[in-house]
Amino acid sequence: MVKENQKTIKNNATISGVGIHTGVHTNVTLLPAKANTGIRFIRTDLEGKPTIPANVDYVFSTDRSTNLKLKDADIHTVEHILAAIISEGIDNIIIEVDNMEIPILDGSSIQFCELISEVGTQELSERKKFFEIKRKISFTDTDSGTTFTATPADNYQIEVEINYNSKVLGIQTSTLESLSEFREKIASSRTFCFLHELEQLIKHDLIKGGNVNNAIVFVEEEISEEKLNFLAKTFNKTNIKVEEGGILNNLKLRYKNEPARHKLLDVIGDLSLLGMPIKGKITVSKPGHKNNTKFAKYLKNIMIEENKKISPEIDFNTQPLYDRKKIMSILPHRDPFLFIDEIRELGSDFIVGTKFVTADEDYFRGHFPGEPVMPGVLQLETMAQAGGVLILSTFEKPEDYLTFFMKIDNAKFKQKVIPGDIIIFRLNLISPIRRGLCHMHGKGFVNGKIVVEADLLAQIAPKK
Repeated sequence: MVKENQKTIKNNATISGVGIHTGVHTNVTLLPAKANTGIRFIRTDLEGKPTIPANVDYVFSTDRSTNLKLKDADIHTVEHILAAIISEGIDNIIIEVDNMEIPILDGSSIQFCELISEVGTQELSERKKFFEIKRKISFTDTDSGTTFTATPADNYQIEVEINYNSKVLGIQTSTLESLSEFREKIASSRTFCFLHELEQLIKHDLIKGGNVNNAIVFVEEEISEEKLNFLAKTFNKTNIKVEEGGILNNLKLRYKNEPARHKLLDVIGDLSLLGMPIKGKITVSKPGHKNNTKFAKYLKNIMIEENKKISPEIDFNTQPLYDRKKIMSILPHRDPFLFIDEIRELGSDFIVGTKFVTADEDYFRGHFPGEPVMPGVLQLETMAQAGGVLILSTFEKPEDYLTFFMKIDNAKFKQKVIPGDIIIFRLNLISPIRRGLCHMHGKGFVNGKIVVEADLLAQIAPKK
């Protein structure tokens, strides 16, 4: 299997426009990011410029779009720009926005794809990690009848079927065999709705930035002149009518199955919130933002459970992300109580660190000196120090804060750790960091086998 490296963009890129639901004007700037940063939104218009990771844990609303929120910062309608980013193979990128909603532009992803194409992408030194579908995974929402099936495949493939019981739309399907085909076959497919939905959106003060050029509106019933005049006034248009095929306004479909293609686009954008590119085939019937993100959460839970059992791969011929000197700029620990030696990976909700167990460790002089074994409590302390780096790295000035561990649960020691061993620790957030509390699950591996694991609860406190 050919291994791929992570990607980011080569240069900054900017695009502007109006949000379809809020009507606000937003400037969006894409910036390159280092390996393992992931995809992150930054609200430059808010105090402190808060960051919102593109992660399903931060989904707070799926009413006609996918919206993320962390603490008091939110960002709306992220699915189209995320679909473009994922389709271009980008793993790490910063998205600076100066308002609360990503611009709708023409209702598709094509302009985001073209923007990324203009500035180009670049490979990073770190390997790309995939969530590989190794078995059939099924998910059904009984209320809506939505179904998802994930099956093994050599690359990311998607097949979508939509059925709204509509005479105008009928049953439509769309298929994508490879992300390399996204820009040509899917990206220009625009968002759509039915006329009765449009009326409800207007009544609920949504679609403030919508117009007849960035959304396809399907009309299933005869429409009165009075209603046409109302829509013309709402959208500041002088001529609104129903075209052939039951489409409101003067838009022509770019594809006969443009609605199904757009729903496929949405699936890609929403499933990007898994936080890791997928290798497998996703088959969906009746997709929508609510169930797309439900399935993303379902997959993430499976991914976390599977990853817990597998040791991270580390190339020790490459430089670590953080060496001991860098770690000491974040943690207050010093010799002889600084145990973690390297940080190899750092994401928004996980960290990978290493401990080189050597015979000259102070504790070996008194802990079974005839047959030295690393004390279990110090294995936990080393794990906790890696967790401390994960927590404090979320602060602009980590040196101004301390982490105090409040609780250790489910600690298990599976085998001895002796001089010459290299412990690879991986910690994942069990839940998002809130109110200064951080809940993590950690595992330590030696030669691919788990030697220690535990759940850790820590509290973040400013230094006095």
